[in-house]
Parts: sequence; C-alpha cells; structure tokens
Amino acid sequence: MKYIDRHKIEALKKWKSSNSRKPLILRGARQVGKTTLIKNFAKNYVQFIYLNLEKKQDLQLFKAYTEINEFVDAIFLSKNKDIKKIDKTLLFIDEIQESTEAISMLRYFYEDVSTLHVIAAGSLLEHSLGKIKSFPVGRVQFLYLFPLNFQEFLLANQQDALINRLNSVPVDQVTHQIALNWFHKYAIIGGMPEIVKMYIAEQRISILKSTYESVWATYKNDVEKYAKNASESKIIKHIMNVATSYLDERVTFQNFGKSNYKSRKVSEAFRNLDEAKVIQLIYPTTNVTPPIQSDFAKKPRLQFLDTGIVNYSMQIQAQLLKLEDLSDACRGALIPHLITQELISKEDISYAKPNFWVREKRQSSAEVDVVRVFEEFLIPVKIKSGAKGTLRSLHQFIDQANHPYAVRMYGGKFSIENSVTRNGKNFYLMNLPYYLGTYLDRYIAYFINEVNTP
Repeated sequence: MKYIDRHKIEALKKWKSSNSRKPLILRGARQVGKTTLIKNFAKNYVQFIYLNLEKKQDLQLFKAYTEINEFVDAIFLSKNKDIKKIDKTLLFIDEIQESTEAISMLRYFYEDVSTLHVIAAGSLLEHSLGKIKSFPVGRVQFLYLFPLNFQEFLLANQQDALINRLNSVPVDQVTHQIALNWFHKYAIIGGMPEIVKMYIAEQRISILKSTYESVWATYKNDVEKYAKNASESKIIKHIMNVATSYLDERVTFQNFGKSNYKSRKVSEAFRNLDEAKVIQLIYPTTNVTPPIQSDFAKKPRLQFLDTGIVNYSMQIQAQLLKLEDLSDACRGALIPHLITQELISKEDISYAKPNFWVREKRQSSAEVDVVRVFEEFLIPVKIKSGAKGTLRSLHQFIDQANHPYAVRMYGGKFSIENSVTRNGKNFYLMNLPYYLGTYLDRYIAYFINEVNTP
C-alpha cells in the first residue's frame, strides 16, 4: 500500500540541513505513523541504520557498549554499514523507551558524534522521559506527530487540485461544496494512517470496522503501560470504556462515568492518558487578552486522539453518513472536537493545546469553543451550526475584549460582515467554513488586515 505523505517531512528536511542540528526525538501517540515517517525520510540519506529496541539484539548494543565511539563503531559494523559515510547516515532508534541507557546516550551523539544524524521515537515515550535522571536537556530537539489533518487526508486521496484551491485565500465559491464534501468524509473516517490507507484501498467505510477495532483495542490493551499501579489501571480501563460518551460536555473527575472513584484518583489517571496523547484534557481560559492562562480550577473538556476512533467507539458512523451537515452531530460537539484536533496537528517543535473560553456567572455564563492569539489580540472562535442561530457567547467575549474581531466556523460559505453585540458594540465577524480549520491562523491574519485596509 502506498506511503501517505506527511507535512512533518518538511520539518525533518529543515532539521537535516541545519548547522545547529541536535538528535531529534519524535513524539506522539502510538500508531500515528512515526516509524513509517522516518523510514520514508531515510530516503534522503546514503545509509540508514534502524535499531528497534524491542528486539533483544538491538537493545543489547546499548548495554554492551557504554562508550560512545565504541558504540557507534559497533552499530555500523553490526548493521554492515560504512562508517566512512557517517555524515551521510541516518540512525533511527525506535522504541527508545525500552532503554534508559539509549535515552541518556543521546547527549553524547550531540557532543561527540555530531556528524551522525540521529532520530529517536517510541511508544509511550512521554512516560519514560520523566523517569530519566540524566535526560539530555538542551542537547536534543523535539518534533511532534499526530493523526492526519484534513490537508494530509486530501493529499493521501490525491486531491492536489483541491489542495491548491484551498491554499488560495480567501477560498472561492466554486471550491466550497467540493471541499465540504471531502471534509464530511474526513470527519467520519478520521486521520489514523492505517485506517486512511484502508479506506483509500477499499473506498468503503463499512469495511473499516475491524481496523478501527484493532487500533482502539491496542490503546485499551496498553492500559497497564499508562498506569502506575493496579488500582490506576482499573480506573484507566473505566475511563477508556466510557469517556467517548462525554464528548459534548465538560467533565467532573469525582465519580466520573457514574463510578465510585474519587476525584484525585480519576485526575491522576486522566493525566497519564493525557501524557500518552490518547485522551487529553483541554482547560478553559477566562482571559480576553494575551497571554492565555489555562484555568485548572475549572472543568476541562476531553480531546481524543482522533475523531474517527470516537465515531467508531460511539457506533455513530452509519448515522453520520446520512447527515448532509455534521453541525449537530453528537449534540454539536463533533465539529468543535475535530477542529481542535486540526489545530493540535499544526504543532511542531513545542506542544501547546488550544484553549476554549468561559465566563461562569449565575445569570450570564458563556463559552467560546476556541481562542487564538494574534499579535496583541485574543480572537474568539465560535463553532456554530448553520448560518443562523445566536452568537450570545461570542458577543459576551467581544464586549470585554480590546478589539472588534470574531470568527464563526460553520457549514456555510466564507464571508466577512459587520455586526453588533447585544450591548451595542460594533464588531467584524468572519464566517469561515469548517474545512479551513488548519488554515485558521492564516485566515485570522487575512481577516484583520482586510477589515483594516482602507
């Protein structure tokens, strides 16, 4: 089956050509395509050395050779590679979480063997990094990989003409319905590479059931790896079984999922799942100006690794196929979840989850789905069904904000309009189609420049 191109390949090429290159740690959840990405990237090198530390013979190399130059000599010899071409060689250490020695050794590649290009990756790496006493801080770089976003989904489906149209800002009216149809497919299928490959090969969503089950079962079977003890393992299993039912609401840890588990225990279990990127906690902010500060005293939302897996877990894919507009799916929660997933997918060298905004008062509570920083402004983004409907929460944000800019993402066409809050403040509203989630920051810049241009 053909390899699916990923946008992170460009970040890898920049890393390769950098004069200040350090060993790179590729981070991300299981089955998002880390190993496949690096094996494809290895085509840019004369030689490729692949070490999988789940294999005893590869793991043993890190135990047998503790001096860096001897170790490098040993891996070139054991893998039948020419050490004279060390500067044209990529060393990929997969499943590096299996060896604390391997993680610690990364610093010496940077300090003593800088000509060798080194990338490491691993499942559940986030848990292992915290246990390393001599972690090479400042001597490694990070790159994050996530499920395919909509742009990559189109790329995998060879929709090059549509991608080119979407790269032109603003999107034209002809493109709108075609892009919306493709986004509908993406919203149902999701972005897990194995599932997308299967869909491309078979062109039937119904045939994907066993693949979804395999992927989701793998995460469930990893519970013991996420958990610190048997008690936490039980709580994580419970969370994994019921969490998708809470897609459309903010969660309370105490007695989560109608259990008897206490808040502190559930909170710890969720944080381990968050580190593994399987189920993440998205906290709100109450700020209306930068910088964004997460309010950890308030209830979070749940963000799952991939919307397609959520759809499968909730058994709603057949229902979604019948809908012309997914705006109201899962009581309006599906599209906000997917757009948050899209924004997360754009992270590269650092990892910051998007925030939503809340105002919690007895008579006037409000919630805006996403806030984005643009220069000195914090821009509210409401993800709303249809062209109609109230924007009360957006109005409340704008009334407090130091600017007149707001965004509504919906199933309709692109437009910019003048509007007025209920309290009489004039503001500009950009109506943005759902399928432009990965372009959101680019459109915000265009929007503000457009309304301020005489």
